[in-house]
Amino acid sequence: MRIATWNVNSILPRLPRVLDFLEKTAPDVLCLQELKNTTEKFPAAEVEALGYEVAAYGLGQWNGVGIVSRVGLSDVVRGLPDEPEYDGAAEARAIGATCGGVRVWSVYVPNGREPDNPHYAYKLEWLESLRSLAASELSSGGPFAVLGDFNVAPTDADVWDITLFAESTHVTPPEREALARLRKLGLTDVFPRPLKYDHPFTYWDYRGGNFPNNKGMRIDLVYGNEAFTGAVTDSYVDRDARKGKLPSDHAPIVVDLTL
Repeated sequence: MRIATWNVNSILPRLPRVLDFLEKTAPDVLCLQELKNTTEKFPAAEVEALGYEVAAYGLGQWNGVGIVSRVGLSDVVRGLPDEPEYDGAAEARAIGATCGGVRVWSVYVPNGREPDNPHYAYKLEWLESLRSLAASELSSGGPFAVLGDFNVAPTDADVWDITLFAESTHVTPPEREALARLRKLGLTDVFPRPLKYDHPFTYWDYRGGNFPNNKGMRIDLVYGNEAFTGAVTDSYVDRDARKGKLPSDHAPIVVDLTL
């Protein structure tokens, strides 16, 4: 079984790349983030033409998550139970489904902006809601994973130069502690094997030649329970998907399992 996750940074301009990825890499399940579209305007027909079922959750210009699967798609849940709102409104940042016997959640954690911004407090509250959701899902005992853009680098090694992030979100102790609490439920970070570089980043800013110089961050993560991680045979960051014309600023993570 092959499961992937990818922040596409807007599904419509990235659709040709997504379709190409589905055809060439052939994941059984693909979790998507940052659709920047509504549920109704997700290009489902094009994806379904390749043999996939689609579950999308989008509320407008920002956020948006989805799951596409060719091994079944059931028990779909949009949004986290008791998730916080920002500026008086819910945001489309989480969707769960059962695909081929694996329970997966595609998540797009709030950015946080700056530590003194209200969005940062919202981010921490949202991560706590995600922890509560994961605790509930783990009670089933079956293969379970939370995949997506967590907007947190778990360690200093997960950013290209930690000295540049001293006053920034993504690396603050409260954010990392929130991830640690999530892992303590019984989840393990499926770390992609290095390919071109020793440390596999997943995000590179568009500016300043960051991608060719590998000035990136590892903020896209796969957290799985023992039933999931024990079946992993390979995992890698698909850097090729970050190259070429009109790429996302993120690259997919691909995980292979024997289940």
